Amino acid sequence: MNIRPPNRVTHTYTQRLVAPPAAVFPLLCPVREADWIDGWSPLLVLSHSGLAEPDCVFVTDSRPYDAVWFITRHEPERGFVEMIKVTPDVTACKVTIQVRAAGAGSEADVTYSHTSLGPQGDLFVASFTAEFYVQFMREWEDRINHYLTHGTALRAGN
Repeated sequence: MNIRPPNRVTHTYTQRLVAPPAAVFPLLCPVREADWIDGWSPLLVLSHSGLAEPDCVFVTDSRPYDAVWFITRHEPERGFVEMIKVTPDVTACKVTIQVRAAGAGSEADVTYSHTSLGPQGDLFVASFTAEFYVQFMREWEDRINHYLTHGTALRAGN
């Protein structure tokens, strides 16, 4: 058995969103993300309802291997979702999102915690800096706010 301390990086960012939680939370779904993320197209979604739900599994294109996502908690009444993303030989990642009302809109605390699974994962964890994460979250925030405001995805180059 090989047991060693994890090589892990965790970052949290609070997004400011222009709509209430009831409008935001349903968009945190592998199917509905295609509405607001230009080019989002999971390779496979396994779901009884056709949308995000507990035990929903989906697969996304990733390098060097496709990533498998598993929704472990989906609590619309609390505005909370948790999922695990595994990219073989690279990382295991826990993603949590907590959406709450804030004024006329909402806030979403988004946390990614990546754990390396080997040398490629070590390189990824080292590159997953606070600065990178803030940029990633701001782009996501811009995309979802554009959709919430205009009803269309923000296209590349806009």
